[in-house]
Amino acid sequence: MKLRIARAGLALTLLAMAGAPAFADASSEPEAKAESASKPSFVAADFDVPTLVEAEGFKIVPLGPDLARIDFDAYMSSIEHLQKTFSRSPSWPHEGISDADAMLDMQTEQARFSKRTSFAYAVLTPDGLRERGCVYVYPSTVDGYDAVVRMWVTKAEYDAGFEAALYNWVTEWIEADWPFENVAYPGRSVDWQTWDALVAQNKARDAQ
Repeated sequence: MKLRIARAGLALTLLAMAGAPAFADASSEPEAKAESASKPSFVAADFDVPTLVEAEGFKIVPLGPDLARIDFDAYMSSIEHLQKTFSRSPSWPHEGISDADAMLDMQTEQARFSKRTSFAYAVLTPDGLRERGCVYVYPSTVDGYDAVVRMWVTKAEYDAGFEAALYNWVTEWIEADWPFENVAYPGRSVDWQTWDALVAQNKARDAQ
């Protein structure tokens, strides 16, 4: 991959703490809903988490308050599309999301990044002025997987074929630069029917 990576260091100390993930209400994943900012890190303490990756036609950076407006503009431009392709639910995105709610989501994603409990990235145009989509990396509670990666792109980017290109790039990036052995990409490497069944099995086991 032709990319340049800036690693986490001093930048992580600048990340604030608060809130709930930008996709928490949207995700059908129980682990995404149950995750809290106090959850232990799922990457080693000596792992340098990427904070900037530049590729051809885009760059990715951690979600945070400074991106609240362009993130909001991106997902609100594609409500129906994301309800069908990402959240599989009318709960997110939806009409009426307030600026305060959008900011709280960004603060929470930043807090979780800082605590190393999950990592949410904006996929931006090279100039950083527009968000093309997002990528989320978080722990898996399904046996056999140590991480789950989900992503979305706006309707315009989907129609332009960017979703497939982003997925191919992300899988290579995760394999090359992250410390995971087995990664699930629900709806992609694992079909939704299978993944939902695995999640249900795990939930039933934990309830025993």
